[in-house]
Amino acid sequence: MATLKEIATEAGVSLATVSRVLNDDPSLSVKEETKRRIFEIAEKLEYKTTQSRKASTKHRLHFLAVFNYKQDIEVNDPYYLSIRHGIETQCEKLAIQLTHSYEGKVDGKLKNIDGVLLVGRQSEQTLEQIKALTSNITYIDYTDFDHEFDSVDIDLARISKEVINFFTEQGYSRIGFIGGQDSIDQPDIREIAFAEYGQLKQVVSEQDIYRGDFSSSSGYKLAKVMLDGDYPNALFIASDSIAIGVLRAIHEKGLRIPEDISLISVNDIPTAKFTFPSLSTVKIHSELMGSQAVNLLLDRSRDGRVIPIRVYVPSKLKLRDTTK
Repeated sequence: MATLKEIATEAGVSLATVSRVLNDDPSLSVKEETKRRIFEIAEKLEYKTTQSRKASTKHRLHFLAVFNYKQDIEVNDPYYLSIRHGIETQCEKLAIQLTHSYEGKVDGKLKNIDGVLLVGRQSEQTLEQIKALTSNITYIDYTDFDHEFDSVDIDLARISKEVINFFTEQGYSRIGFIGGQDSIDQPDIREIAFAEYGQLKQVVSEQDIYRGDFSSSSGYKLAKVMLDGDYPNALFIASDSIAIGVLRAIHEKGLRIPEDISLISVNDIPTAKFTFPSLSTVKIHSELMGSQAVNLLLDRSRDGRVIPIRVYVPSKLKLRDTTK
């Protein structure tokens, strides 16, 4: 039987392109003429595709999605809900069976798992359970450099630096931070990068960094504490959900936004443009993160790839009414 390499050589394209064309990868953008040539060569060389082999055994791929948080967090932060929606939509499109698991818990009775999607950083105990099920593993919203896993992530450190640069260019000399953390022993990447880069630029001090969880109620409480003292007049907030609570606290204090205090948050959830004033925020394509992670996991499961691929989804600063 012919190999993918033989088809790629004769078609004059890459091995990856041949694999994705023959397995009908929906995310691939290639000319119809190229597709037709690849199929003609494959037919001539009597190549049997992965789909045809799977059809003969009637095997449907089964992925497990392991979330590192409680499910009710999705109610308070649409960012996580959007990631899950991206996963579910792409699995449905590709006819992949999907099982969910929250709080990093893995059912010991699970069998015949073809791949695992890990949403957020996982404990070593969870990783050991996952590796016992399959070697096909893809992270979402976290990159693990200690393991050979694929990942789809956001460059949060770059976002923190971008926000600081924006504020300093506007003439602000003191910038505060209100954020959260997923686990007690692991500070958020946004906070780490904000503190390091802000101190380097001499616009951030430890006293202006406030940390709770990623809910609106946490943002409200932290902002109340901050506003009772000597507060900065520019704020970077780790998520839109936190920012909604911060906005309420600022309004109750009688301060004007952005004249008295400016703020930028992260995610650009659907309600960000409808707050008062509307939130300046960094847009993250969270649903795309979920769908692309499914594509990566499918690619790894289908082709037996062992070299990890790490994807960073782009972000964009959306300026609205909470900044000048």
